[in-house]
Amino acid sequence: MSFCEVDLGDVLRIKHGFAFKGEHFTSEGEFLVVTPGNFHEVGGFRRRVGRDRYYAGDIPESFILAADDLIIAMTEQGEGLLGSSALIPETEQFLHNQRIGLVHSIDVERADKGFLFYLFNTKTVRSQIRASASGTKVRHTAPERIYRVKVSLPSLAEQQRIASILSAYDDLIENNRRRIALLEEAARQLYKEWFIRFRFPGHEHVKIIDGVPEGWEMRSFDTLADFLNGFAFKPHHLGDAGLPIVKIPELKGGVLGKTPRYDGEGVPEKYLLNTGDLIFSWSGTLAIDFWCDGPAYLNQHLFKVMPYDDVSAAHLLVAIREAMVMFENQTVGATMKHIRRSALSDVKVPIPPVSLYSSFRDAVDSLYNQVVNLRSLSRNAAKARDLLLPKLMSGAIAV
Repeated sequence: MSFCEVDLGDVLRIKHGFAFKGEHFTSEGEFLVVTPGNFHEVGGFRRRVGRDRYYAGDIPESFILAADDLIIAMTEQGEGLLGSSALIPETEQFLHNQRIGLVHSIDVERADKGFLFYLFNTKTVRSQIRASASGTKVRHTAPERIYRVKVSLPSLAEQQRIASILSAYDDLIENNRRRIALLEEAARQLYKEWFIRFRFPGHEHVKIIDGVPEGWEMRSFDTLADFLNGFAFKPHHLGDAGLPIVKIPELKGGVLGKTPRYDGEGVPEKYLLNTGDLIFSWSGTLAIDFWCDGPAYLNQHLFKVMPYDDVSAAHLLVAIREAMVMFENQTVGATMKHIRRSALSDVKVPIPPVSLYSSFRDAVDSLYNQVVNLRSLSRNAAKARDLLLPKLMSGAIAV
């Protein structure tokens, strides 16, 4: 494979975004305002359910993004995000906001857009962007600085083959993401139908007494599961070898390159996590999800949720998500909000008789078994892609 050494400015231009006014931001709407938070650290576009902002004001038409537009994070809103790239998933739904660079005027005889997307997410390019960035607390870059980044481009045909190989992994991950969203929504609607609307099988013949169906009972979460707080790792525990330590970022996004690891003794076995374990962050950002990234250690500020008897872990996940507003109402703390363990006793949910509950448990467990399997497949695909990326880009693997 032969390479041509160029500056990025030789093959592309970057356009700044528009300064959309905060007074017109809304929690829902037709057009989503893209921010650096919509980038994955390793590259790629992400939606942030409940956190994305939409725009209700006048919109300059030239700042409406189209499907497959290539965008760059120009500000390091979160560690590792500076220079991250993403492709816009759909047309006329996303707005080109300030702090986002739109790659345009690509020299199509020398550079392939799909290849450039992956090129921006290599360590070689990211390190150059970060080295030339300005700012102390928040780093940011500019088009002129990105133009000076030096890269090695193979032939256009080789670029297209590399992009095709890598995009096959991303297509699989995206298809799995969509399937997961459908499965989780099905579980949520099933829960709401049974436990909020009380339209369970046979509900027509059951009276409502004191707000719950006859034969049901209100139970607190601490009577349904054991909530084990994670281990208090110290700085001297942390390193680059051993099992990853799961904190709130890992709960949300899985193991990253910057995730600290622990290689040594002294951590009781009860703090080990495996794929399929349910974990609940009770400090900072309240969230709950299944762990899908293999053996790991559980850090403090996270509960490992271990259901009692025949209680379904999938049911607990959906129930806690639906009760999250009640937990948030019980948060305390000035600098970092958290819930006390007493909140697990105070927040209650309706539970049906065992004979009825088993039908719901079987249905919701089936849905979430598929979710866990799909997430594991996606994370394995992402790891394979990330291993291939530098080797394909350097020519270590021929295409």
